[in-house]
Amino acid sequence: MRKLAVLVGERRPDWCVEGTTLAAPGALEAAVARLEAPVVVPFFMADGFFTRQVLPGRLKAIGRDHLTRLQPFGLWPETAALAIRILHQATLDAGWTEPETRLLLAAHGSARGPLAAAAAREVQARIQAETAFAAHALGFIEEAPYLAEAARNLGDRALCLPLFVARWGHVRDDLPEALAFAEYRGRVLDPLGCHPDVPGLIAAALDRAAD
Repeated sequence: MRKLAVLVGERRPDWCVEGTTLAAPGALEAAVARLEAPVVVPFFMADGFFTRQVLPGRLKAIGRDHLTRLQPFGLWPETAALAIRILHQATLDAGWTEPETRLLLAAHGSARGPLAAAAAREVQARIQAETAFAAHALGFIEEAPYLAEAARNLGDRALCLPLFVARWGHVRDDLPEALAFAEYRGRVLDPLGCHPDVPGLIAAALDRAAD
């Protein structure tokens, strides 16, 4: 499982950006060593095992546990707002209206604890409050309700938004397998974290952290 932490140097406009994965031994430590005063942006959809235990543990082991760490990307209000914009645009592109469109959110979930599912439900709640879709389904890869169950009987006018930061294993393999098993016939959008507005959201978060 590949996960990212994005590290950015101390001040604008001379920021130095490093992207690193926790999955590669020594990669995080090497990236931190190349920066003088990094701010850590955990590019995760939830504040769970990796952000609460693995990341701080690795930083502590090299004496850098004092570094500023932002909230994980998936918990930002701006991330939920981006999801809503994506869905509005996807509905328009399909030539549909929200009241005739069913929505499926595909998320990771976790067998380790409730935090991953809770983060996805927060995004779902924001979308429900600010849109008028005919149905709001949420399915997980690693816990119930499983994606294959949530994707059933949504019809042709359906949008699936993967609440993932990248197009890695779960999005490439598990998601299409679950949708095929459910005989899902709607449209599948790009993962939320792949949207071209994401770098701007990260830059704005770093602006706020630097002020």
